[in-house]
Amino acid sequence: MGARRAIALAAGVVLLLEAVGTVLLHLVLASVMGGQQMSLDGLDPDHMVTGIWVLGAVFGAFLALCGVLLLVVGVRDQPPTRPVRIVLIACAIVHGVLGAVAVGLVGWTAFALMMLVLALLVAALVLYAPDLPDRRPGPVPAEGDPGAGPDGGGRPAPA
Repeated sequence: MGARRAIALAAGVVLLLEAVGTVLLHLVLASVMGGQQMSLDGLDPDHMVTGIWVLGAVFGAFLALCGVLLLVVGVRDQPPTRPVRIVLIACAIVHGVLGAVAVGLVGWTAFALMMLVLALLVAALVLYAPDLPDRRPGPVPAEGDPGAGPDGGGRPAPA
């Protein structure tokens, strides 16, 4: 098994585990918020509990989708399509932002874990980068070069 395949599979499994952990964390937060029955600036606590549940479900589904997409990429060992790359880049951006927030709110351990997941995502994206055609310009022929055509490409003009 190649390194890029192993990294994609590992990133997919980690994201699936993170999706489960995120949903469980939001369930705990919702139960704590529901148990306190305190309003935040006049907001109904039941609305906040519902919002926490919805956010946990949406974010967990997003992480699970990213994990499944990485598992598919790793199993097929083919570069992801453009829409899949966009979703994975969005997931990497979210992990970068959450890692920055986690330093202040949770601590350096949470930051390190978020950066580990970010590193796996970026490694999978870079290792499965699409092959782009070589766009470097060739050597430019000199003015007096007899092989230089009118297009400057070294070929004579068509007759």
